[in-house]
Amino acid sequence: MEVQYQGKNIFDVLEMSVDEAIEFFKDEKDIATRLRPLTNVGLGYVKLGQSSGTLSGGEAQRVKLASFLGRGKSSVEKIMFIFDEPTTGLHFNDIKKLLTSFNALIDQGHTIIVIEHNIDVIKAADWVIELGPEAGENGGALVHAGTPKELKKCKESRTAPFL
Repeated sequence: MEVQYQGKNIFDVLEMSVDEAIEFFKDEKDIATRLRPLTNVGLGYVKLGQSSGTLSGGEAQRVKLASFLGRGKSSVEKIMFIFDEPTTGLHFNDIKKLLTSFNALIDQGHTIIVIEHNIDVIKAADWVIELGPEAGENGGALVHAGTPKELKKCKESRTAPFL
């Protein structure tokens, strides 16, 4: 606790949000570069010292996403990512950041499957699979498989009117 960097000890640093830490460490390019993917997936508000056990499921998924984004294109192995409702609790601007992050993974040659109800995410998809027509016992049938543009024309779709 006695060791300080620019007037902050380890406790002070761990209490910073990711966004605050990027600003604080702006002259330490390596640190800022390693933190930036967390901001890019909408986790700029998370504290550096926050326990992973306190993260929501969506936040934990986005931490994993950020770790892969931080690797860049150097990774030879191509991965299929499956995200389950990653936009839950996200502000509209953070959803845009998340979509940008998804596109960055796709640009790296990875595949992304997203289970999602957010219309903006559905609109941005290359391919949509809608199951239904209801939930539970009245669901599970294939309602549509195709592009979002094609989904708009599907009369059986519960999603189409919102696109």
